[in-house]
Amino acid sequence: MSHTETETHSPETTHTHEPEVLKPERSQLGFLRPDHGKNVIIDWLTTVDHKKIGIMYGAIALFFLIIGGVEALIIRTQLAIPENDLISAQRYNQLFTMHGTTMIFLAVMPLNAAFFNFLVPLQIGARDVAFPRVNSFSLWAFVAGAIVINFGWILQALEVMGLFEASGATAGMTDFVPSIGWFGYAPLTSTDFSGAGTDFWILGLQILGIASLSASMNFIVTIINMRAPGMKMMRLPVFTWMTLIVSLLIVFAFPAITVALAQLMFDRVWGTNFFNVAGGGQPILWQHLFWIFGHPEVYILVLPAMGIISEVLPTFSKKPLFGYAIVVFSGAVIGFMGFAVWSHHMFTTGLGKIATAAFSLLTMAIAVPTGVKIFNWVGTLWGGRVRFTAPKVFSQGFVWMFMKGGISGIMHA
Repeated sequence: MSHTETETHSPETTHTHEPEVLKPERSQLGFLRPDHGKNVIIDWLTTVDHKKIGIMYGAIALFFLIIGGVEALIIRTQLAIPENDLISAQRYNQLFTMHGTTMIFLAVMPLNAAFFNFLVPLQIGARDVAFPRVNSFSLWAFVAGAIVINFGWILQALEVMGLFEASGATAGMTDFVPSIGWFGYAPLTSTDFSGAGTDFWILGLQILGIASLSASMNFIVTIINMRAPGMKMMRLPVFTWMTLIVSLLIVFAFPAITVALAQLMFDRVWGTNFFNVAGGGQPILWQHLFWIFGHPEVYILVLPAMGIISEVLPTFSKKPLFGYAIVVFSGAVIGFMGFAVWSHHMFTTGLGKIATAAFSLLTMAIAVPTGVKIFNWVGTLWGGRVRFTAPKVFSQGFVWMFMKGGISGIMHA
């Protein structure tokens, strides 16, 4: 018999291939890492997995989409017939304010973040984002900001149920929810015209800004530094390019609204006069700061959708995207020019003929890179083996709706 046939193995030399169970251990910061295998809820609440974080962003976005939709439904019901008394004028202003704030900051932006988190690491071949714990922090900071913004509704519900009683300056249900419009124009935001709800609105938006800035810097580092070997920048999927551009827009646009909100808080809490005319302030300053943020915010919201369209149309046309480099470049130009057209939101404020003409021309000019995208999408469809699936039909509807809206926008400019 051969040596291999007669060899015996003692229990001490037997090797098993069962993986070791990972037990909780202390991190370098001294915090105990949670045992994810024990509880599914704890696993999701403490996860740093980009896919799970993306799913949670999406679920929260859909929840607030429903909230914003209900607010819009009440508004439209009030406007359905003349002399309707379904809700008071003050309640209407509250719903108008919270609907706009909810849809922009609590529905569309987190929905974009859901796609960013779930898709970008997969598209560039990365295991995760560059800073997974910062990614988790961004999610829960967003949740905290959303709760603070809607805290007025919570207080009103508690008061209706008899579980909370307001006193002092906030006595009365109408003070808890902001009624200043989602754009928060001065002097409506002063303490003379608005109550504690405006403070919730300011603080909540500041927290949301922290969440957005930290997430954006995370994605910038991820896309630049964590691409798979051989994946050059001009080989990135278009959606990843749009994520990078949007992240840069957030980094440069959000400081403006952060400064404006800080000044507004100083006016309300410490009696400064940034926007108080009686004290030498300038209400028009708020409009400039808000719209320097606000118009790039338009492209922060829509560029991810354009990136998705640029992925869906080639897939269901069985053709590569027509003019990939032009689509990427036009997205970058849109982002850059988005900072140069903010005052077309302020044509009625007395800017003067020169400023009005300049911003009108710039508004028409920014339609050029947008129109280029339309031609690229049509060129992708042309001659392709088109399959009319649900994503394909939705994408075509987006192209037509965006083209119709863009043409009407140029007419207004």
